[in-house]
Amino acid sequence: MDTRFLETFIVIADCGSIAEAARRQNLTPAALAQRLKALEDDLGHPLVVRSGRTVRPTAEGLAILDRARALVRDSRDLQALAARGVPAGRLRLGATATAMTGLLPSIIDQMVQLHPDVEYHVRPGSSLDLYHQLIGGDLDAALIVRPQFTLPKSVSWASLREEPLVLIVPEDTDTDDLAQLFATQRFIRYDRNQWGGQIVDTYLRRQGLEVREWLELDALDAIAAMVGRGLGIAVVPDWGAPWPEGLRLRKVPLAQGEVRQTGVLWHRTSARIAAIEAFVLACHQDSEAARQSRPSG
Repeated sequence: MDTRFLETFIVIADCGSIAEAARRQNLTPAALAQRLKALEDDLGHPLVVRSGRTVRPTAEGLAILDRARALVRDSRDLQALAARGVPAGRLRLGATATAMTGLLPSIIDQMVQLHPDVEYHVRPGSSLDLYHQLIGGDLDAALIVRPQFTLPKSVSWASLREEPLVLIVPEDTDTDDLAQLFATQRFIRYDRNQWGGQIVDTYLRRQGLEVREWLELDALDAIAAMVGRGLGIAVVPDWGAPWPEGLRLRKVPLAQGEVRQTGVLWHRTSARIAAIEAFVLACHQDSEAARQSRPSG
């Protein structure tokens, strides 16, 4: 039995959608459906039932789901163990939106050159969601915002970037007076459900700043784009490049501002520890190279 077909079934069960499962596995819906049909033929039972655009496991599918997860996990572990300490096998990574574009490409580029036997499955998401997926064993490592609580002893953390808060305003704004700006301009808030948004909220409350609440978004790129169109002002972490192109805005440094730390969280013990440690080392090296390339002063 091909464990890739089991993994396809697991992703379908988790997503509840053939289209979304196909996107996550980088397959066409037709190819994904063929994998599922081959698995169903092999087992002799239907594993999912379709209802409109959604799918859900049948009773037979639910009966094998946990065991299928264990088999897929064990097959990955066998590949890593057979490498005898050489980074190999599939590495399950998570990354926030800004880390996905600003950190991950150069880190993976290093890994590909140094460790060609490592494969990757990368899952996007919020820091909160990726944290829980890592703690639950679904991810090996994640590039996220540092949690504000004490981490379990089963995981380790390394900071890669410190991102101070900045006020972003439309390019033609003729004042940097914070009191005047907050009193007169509409405020686009970074979603308080996000850990970065909570850092912004803490800063505003500590400084006693009242804002003209207008819109709350969880996507930093979208916030910057709206400010660039003159729709309001916002306080955001000064995240690493790339920012959206063509923005017509200015960044105003904030005195006594909070700092968002972006870094890597990983499991301390795992059958894939060689690949995980290689990834963490690549994160450190990329972070150091970025620091050295920044202009001084």
